[in-house]
Amino acid sequence: MIESMKKWSIKRPNEQIVNLLTAELGIPTVHAKILTSRGITDPKAAKSFLHMDESSIHDPYLLYDMENAVALIHKAIQSDKKIAIYGDYDADGVTSITVLMTVLEQLGADVFFVIPDRFEHGYGPNKDLFQEIYEKGASLLITVDNGVSGVDEVAFAKTLGMSVIITDHHEAGEQWPEADAIIHPRHPKGTYPFDELAGVGVAFKLASALLGEAPLELLELVAIGTVADLVPLRDENRYFVKEGIKRMRTSKRPAIQALARVAGVEQSGLTEESIGFMIAPRINAVGRLGDASPAVDLLKTMDVTVATGLAKELDNLNKERQAIVSKMTEEAEEMIAGMYGDTIPLVYVIAHEGWNSGVVGIVASRLTEKYYRPSIILSVNPETGIAKGSARSIEGFNMHAELTKNAHILPHFGGHPMAAGMSLNITDIQALRTNLNLQAESILTDEMLRPSLGIDIPLTIDEIDVEVLESLELLRPFGMGFVKPVYMLENLSAKSVRKIGAAKNHLKLELANGGDTLDAIGFGIGQIADHITPGANLSVAGDLQVNEWNGNKKPQLLISDIRSDEWQLFDLRGIHEPSRWLHTIPKNRTVFIAFQEKTKAYFKPSINDIFMYEYGKDEMIDADNIVFLDIPNDSSLLETIVRSANPDRVYAHFYVPESKYFDGLPGREQFGWYYSFLKTRGSFDFVNNGEKLTKHKSWKNDAVYFMTKVFSELGFVKIENGFASVVEAPGKRDLAEAPAYKEREQQMELEERLLYAPYMELKRWFDTFRNEAVDKEEQQ
Repeated sequence: MIESMKKWSIKRPNEQIVNLLTAELGIPTVHAKILTSRGITDPKAAKSFLHMDESSIHDPYLLYDMENAVALIHKAIQSDKKIAIYGDYDADGVTSITVLMTVLEQLGADVFFVIPDRFEHGYGPNKDLFQEIYEKGASLLITVDNGVSGVDEVAFAKTLGMSVIITDHHEAGEQWPEADAIIHPRHPKGTYPFDELAGVGVAFKLASALLGEAPLELLELVAIGTVADLVPLRDENRYFVKEGIKRMRTSKRPAIQALARVAGVEQSGLTEESIGFMIAPRINAVGRLGDASPAVDLLKTMDVTVATGLAKELDNLNKERQAIVSKMTEEAEEMIAGMYGDTIPLVYVIAHEGWNSGVVGIVASRLTEKYYRPSIILSVNPETGIAKGSARSIEGFNMHAELTKNAHILPHFGGHPMAAGMSLNITDIQALRTNLNLQAESILTDEMLRPSLGIDIPLTIDEIDVEVLESLELLRPFGMGFVKPVYMLENLSAKSVRKIGAAKNHLKLELANGGDTLDAIGFGIGQIADHITPGANLSVAGDLQVNEWNGNKKPQLLISDIRSDEWQLFDLRGIHEPSRWLHTIPKNRTVFIAFQEKTKAYFKPSINDIFMYEYGKDEMIDADNIVFLDIPNDSSLLETIVRSANPDRVYAHFYVPESKYFDGLPGREQFGWYYSFLKTRGSFDFVNNGEKLTKHKSWKNDAVYFMTKVFSELGFVKIENGFASVVEAPGKRDLAEAPAYKEREQQMELEERLLYAPYMELKRWFDTFRNEAVDKEEQQ
């Protein structure tokens, strides 16, 4: 048995619907399964989903207050009034600013932008910055990707005499600001048909209304902000990203070209994944470490040289951000080791002076991913006495709800079930740590503390080929609301198993089912190779990709997890040095069994830190894994142990100090010749001359000694002082009656069955009574 690293949650799509979509749309079963598992089951709806076009964009004037906002902006432009755009410092905010700035400049507006500093001003509207904006001469203030939380700040801006337009998509409080216009997809007075726009999506709607048409050339920027902000990729968002990526791949915008270069990705091969993991982090890095304005400058510029320089600046900042995150994560893990030792708390609350508050969320994510525990990382400022931080959670532990129970020590906090931000007094950190762990005790079970892997696309190898995988482009983009599929293949065998990489820490498999094969690779899980036995029935989960090497394309599975639900037999026979196999055996719930006392003495120097059970003497314990160090005198003892323990794994070493299998039993001719030899000689010094006679007759090893012992046990000869002499007139007896003969015969049979049988033959022998034990267990 190979236990999966995560708990598999498997959902299988309805086969009838899969067949319907395959037939009606002419798509591969892989595509049909993905659509079905995502709830897209009607052929007409599926066709619309797959083939979106500009008609998917809703009328911007369906957004509440859009007419007022457009009128205010056009009036400001016509009156030569200065307009300020107030944005956020993340990728969504930066792209929002760029989209609206571009369109306003096209319309001839006198416009500038302001972005708050994460460390000095924090997120959202800020009175000091609104004062500065007013002093720069702005009469119209437009927020993008923020604003609905700034009730007091907007009121302050109004007292200065500025008009205020809010464009936002975040959740508002009980009270909305008294702005001149609020454009929000979930405005309580609105009826907009899609309420999950990103901040840049809302800015794009305003830009479209101002122009009287959708500026499709800006969708490449909308795609970046939409992917980065993790909004559901449904409805308009799906079209924005799908069309935006299509345009990015051939874009002449210097920023897109420069960002692709510094990120090391082919512009023509850009996807939502390369945006999310390569492009967006570089844009976000600026605002995480300081002023985010260079990101806007980069996205707006049409100068290739300027774009190249700014992209390199962003790339350097991203490397600096990565180094800071790595250092903070390392420090956090050192603190965990010091605070908790081998004890694992239910909730981690880690605080440190001077940590960069711009990346605490990333560090919290890393800890949660590694330990699968809710984690809070706090940056402590001893001068203010305040700690600011971010939290990340796991399924089943609603972080926002649990923080709400501590509102009396959290002056500021917000978020949702899986992530949150907060600030609190340094003196309350320990109380928060204690409280959350006590709260978790009544919520988190052992089962909940094991990470799960959602699997929804079971496949067979014959459904997979290069053409099918390349045509998955039709279903992209994947993301929130249309998650990337996790594929599963079952009932496979491994034709080949290899560890690869300089450190041999990666796994390479050739999987097979019948005559179909599929290459698979698992990064960082090379150790699993030691746990895959010949003929093991495997299930694997992961992502499918096209692997191209020297111009040849082949499908390949990128393994996320692997498991085998069947018991396994591990063949350690003939591997004499324990150092070569000991590390492959699980440490927990494993028992080492020796049937012979001398076996324990033999292994003691090599595995003296492991207790070896001598069968019949030491009391056995329950175990999932059994290591048979040697062979018993009777195979029924193995059957008894396996039937009783019903182990998941059996390791067969079967050490035999002196194998007799290949020596065999002397034939009757040999016995006859030797008996005649003894009668002729009268007596024979078999102790001193037996070996010479054996060599002279070209017999096997101890043949003379063995035949002498058999004759003695049958009363044919007597032994005195090492001499064997024939007994006069012995009775007739069969050779097989001699205990030595029986013992040798039995040992040879045992060795044939256990020590020298081919692997699959030995496995089938174990199967006979291992499966009987399972059947009885299931019947009880």
